Amino acid sequence: MNIESVGVIGGGAWGTALAQSCRVAGRDVRLWAFEQETVDSINGTHKNIAYLPDAPLDPDLLATTDMKEVGDCDIVLMVAPAQHVRQVSEGFAPHIAEGKSVVICAKGIEQSSQKLMSEVLAETLPNRQIAVLSGPTFAIEIARGLPAALTLATKDETQGMAIAHAISSASFRTYWSDDVVGAQIGGAIKNVLAIAAGIARGKQLGANAHAALIARGFQELLLFGTALGGKSETLSGLSGLGDLILTCSSTNSRNMSLGYALGEGKTIKEVLDQRNSVTEGVYTASAIADIAEAKGIDLPICASVHAIISGKLAVDDAINALLTRPLRRES
Repeated sequence: MNIESVGVIGGGAWGTALAQSCRVAGRDVRLWAFEQETVDSINGTHKNIAYLPDAPLDPDLLATTDMKEVGDCDIVLMVAPAQHVRQVSEGFAPHIAEGKSVVICAKGIEQSSQKLMSEVLAETLPNRQIAVLSGPTFAIEIARGLPAALTLATKDETQGMAIAHAISSASFRTYWSDDVVGAQIGGAIKNVLAIAAGIARGKQLGANAHAALIARGFQELLLFGTALGGKSETLSGLSGLGDLILTCSSTNSRNMSLGYALGEGKTIKEVLDQRNSVTEGVYTASAIADIAEAKGIDLPICASVHAIISGKLAVDDAINALLTRPLRRES
């Protein structure tokens, strides 16, 4: 499997950072963006002014609004926001040949169907080879070439190692896994838990509470992930625990910063109205709540985040409910 060119679907911060990283890895890169102004910015100024203004981009990174140009690449990275993956991939279907590898880089669960991104692509892009790229990463650090390590999950090891060698560099290391389900679940549920961590930080609940929330949140991640078929070792690795630690520890995370604002007393509408990028945990929270209820999985932290976002509980009431739960064994 010879991979010389990489197509990137999505011109936001994460798509732009991955495109830049693939240029560092020596690949020819074409990035598709919906907005003409984003394409003009990348091609004209070698910056993504709207979504990643502080990262200079390789002059040979080419942006386009032409789906076919990206679909002609050897592999394609699907970096559209999770709630838009279905619509975007349906539009790309005629331009991506059967058998081609499509790498899911979005972190979330489809709110309307409660399906993983791999299940969505199985419907919209049948007969393509699906992979998942996920791990503890902030877009700006990837774009600047700072070191990072991620999970690359594929069912087929040969395919996975070929992609890993094509997109990896000294500062962007990928570790292969065959756990496509687990790699997706870690990246999805950590967004919801990061909102909870942000709320705790915004309410000034202290470092003790923050550490306890991450630890108990990780137990929810394990419980939910294994119930859906993920492997505990994957959920304990880069795409699970690693990503959870990162996004629960810095307001550079869109999800944690949203939670922080909620903890300070802002409404969900006030926070989202000020953003031009998607905060995935807002939408994934309801999908996780629905799945957990259907499967009888007790996820008190995730359920509390969903209740706050949906307006069913005030922040203080949700915190009080968590702190007054009956005492029981730790595991």
